[in-house]
Amino acid sequence: MPSPYNRPKLPGIPGIKDFKGHTFHTARWDFDYTGGDLHGGLDKIGDKRIAVIGTGSSGIQAIPHLARGAKHLTVFQRTPSYVFERANYPTDPEWVKSLKPGWRAERQRNFHNAAFAFYNPGEPDLICDGWTEVARNLAAKLNETNGWAALADPAKFLELKEIEDYKAMERLRQRVESIVEDPETAEKLKPYYRNMCKRPVFNDEFLPTFNRDNVTLIDVSETKGVERITEKGIIADGVEHEFDCIVFASGFEITTALERQFDIAPFTGREGTSLYDHWGKGFRTLHGIMAHGFPNHFATGFVQGGVTAATTLMFEQQADHIAYIIKEAQTRGATLVEPTSEAEEGWVQTVRQYSVDNSTFTTECTPGYYNSEGEPNGRSFLGDPFWGGFYELTELLENWRSTGDLEGLVLEK
Repeated sequence: MPSPYNRPKLPGIPGIKDFKGHTFHTARWDFDYTGGDLHGGLDKIGDKRIAVIGTGSSGIQAIPHLARGAKHLTVFQRTPSYVFERANYPTDPEWVKSLKPGWRAERQRNFHNAAFAFYNPGEPDLICDGWTEVARNLAAKLNETNGWAALADPAKFLELKEIEDYKAMERLRQRVESIVEDPETAEKLKPYYRNMCKRPVFNDEFLPTFNRDNVTLIDVSETKGVERITEKGIIADGVEHEFDCIVFASGFEITTALERQFDIAPFTGREGTSLYDHWGKGFRTLHGIMAHGFPNHFATGFVQGGVTAATTLMFEQQADHIAYIIKEAQTRGATLVEPTSEAEEGWVQTVRQYSVDNSTFTTECTPGYYNSEGEPNGRSFLGDPFWGGFYELTELLENWRSTGDLEGLVLEK
């Protein structure tokens, strides 16, 4: 199934079609216009006034390169990102030789524990970066005070975790202050929200870019974004800024309304029913990969799946399960396979059984795709996930396959 999450998204800014200059999306980079290649060296824009709308992952990667190439770069920021050092170092060959079989799976599980929950007593941090910082510091604090009994008191445990969360984010804000020379610009770049409200980004060049004379940061948080695009440029806070080119670092269809994501041809089932209509009252799948009424429709993604911080591992899990079903269906001479409505309903109930209410956390976060752009009662991009955990889902799927019955599936020739 084609995923909507790889489709570039343009922001819904009034007048976006009015601009007479050049435009492109970061996912459709126009090297004919900028020059250079994937490694930078944008040597054709030395006389250009460039605007970038967006400071998420895409913008943070592109902004340092654009700043080095452009006559002037103006960055429009609604919400500052979590930006920590990347600190890439050469891998020590001797360290690689010391790795024992199974090290990859061990690190994946360790990463998952820290990013989605917390380290267990005695569990080391095998990752040691910004993703695992809060869990690492919390474990150290509990070890220091012999306070692991706090796990038995969820309220106390969350209080301790929030303290470590604040410390980590404050250290991040202090880092911004230590790098960005202009105090006013530094303040705009400080992230004032909970850790993991936004996807952490790691880049060594982004923050120093704002020390360049040819770079301007315009904060549009008060107006919740750019007000309007005109023939000549962009209006922010009532002021029109003129540009030769606008670069949209506005991400992908993750935050777009479901009807735009799933009410299209690849997501149409029997009798022309759209997946959007099928999910009108809530997500409904079997194991997060199939839906009743959509034969031979296999999905990868977050919807009712076992979410993990290692997204590629989640896709591997789903691909293994899909491959098994296809192979078994073909072995049995079937050309169509789909779940029954009963099996689908059973999985819905299983997902609900393991559901976790994290609405308090998400509503406290600044707008973003983690909380449906801050919309009240908005659906999460995670798509009602299986909160029992990635590894529990792995065991559940393995047990389902081990019977060989393809329980809950209808095969047709």
